[in-house]
Amino acid sequence: MRRFEDKLALVTGAASGIGRATVLRLTQEGARVLCADLQAEALQETAKLADDSGSAALVRVVDVSDPGEAEACVADCVARLGGLDVLVNVAGILRFGRAHELPIETWRQVISVNLDGTFWMCRAALPHLLARHGNIVNVSSVAALSGLPYGAAYAASKGGISAMTRALAVEYSKQGVRCNAVCPGSIKTPMSAGGAGLPEDADFKLVLRQNTLDVPRGPEQVASLIAFLGSEEAAHITGEEVRIDGGALS
Repeated sequence: MRRFEDKLALVTGAASGIGRATVLRLTQEGARVLCADLQAEALQETAKLADDSGSAALVRVVDVSDPGEAEACVADCVARLGGLDVLVNVAGILRFGRAHELPIETWRQVISVNLDGTFWMCRAALPHLLARHGNIVNVSSVAALSGLPYGAAYAASKGGISAMTRALAVEYSKQGVRCNAVCPGSIKTPMSAGGAGLPEDADFKLVLRQNTLDVPRGPEQVASLIAFLGSEEAAHITGEEVRIDGGALS
């Protein structure tokens, strides 16, 4: 499929996992993509993988939690690509801890990167998306839909992303800009591997109840859904949170 022929995209969190898989999927379908992330070396690797598949990808190091950097990233994307049709917000971090022991700075860091960062990117991109009737795909999580023990900050940030997605969808619906979210679960990515950072005495039964570990999927599965929502095939879909979790919450 070449659903993104002549389309211009910006993907945050592009250094690994779902972000990298999304870059590769979009470029394989014809998009020109700016890959954005804080991890410079891994970002270059993503661009090389895209180049190896026959499609050039540009890179930009950015800290999405900084509104100035987010704005500059979007401006650079528009200058280098010539516009913007699709914004995919994948950038995010996960920090575990018992809620009553969670350091204030950890709470603020997770909210700043995941929720604030997604908003800063949307805010900067919307004028350009309005000009081309583009769309936004945000990465939320099943943690926004079902309790994630030891992950209050992460769950709150993803719940905020889902709510913000619905708000933007309504606000810009009559102006030709769509906004949707995907809610992954049971996806094998570097961020989700091994439950790193869980309290030593964490109850894994509580943690694993959101997962279908017998059929874990790779980030390519999420990238496929993102590509659908970002394409014209989803022209009549906006304001949706689409679960992709192997039926864990069914």
